[in-house]
Amino acid sequence: MARRASAESRLDGDTARAGVGPDSTRALIAVRLDDLLASRGMTLTELAERVGITIVNLSILKNGRARAIRFTTLASLCEVLDCQPGDLLSYQPTSHPGDGAPQQ
Repeated sequence: MARRASAESRLDGDTARAGVGPDSTRALIAVRLDDLLASRGMTLTELAERVGITIVNLSILKNGRARAIRFTTLASLCEVLDCQPGDLLSYQPTSHPGDGAPQQ
C-alpha cells in the first residue's frame, strides 16, 4: 500500500509554478514570507517552531520550490504571522510568447 506524504512534504514555495499539464498556461505564485518575517522581527526558525513545521519544509515554501500547501498549514502561518493568505501569497500571471500578451 502506498504511503501518503505528510502535510509538510507537500509544501512547495517563495515563488512556485503551478499548471495543469505540460501544455497548460503557467501561473506564478509569489510567496512573500521573507517580507512578513522581516516586518515582524521573526526568524524562520521561530516561525517553524510556532507553526509546527520543519525548517526544511518552511524553506521549501520560502524559496519557491513548493508545489502545494495545505489549508491547515496556510491557516497556521496566517495565525502566527497575523496576516491574511493574500498577504502571504500573490498570483502573478504569465503568458506564452506569441499570444499577444506582454512577457513579464
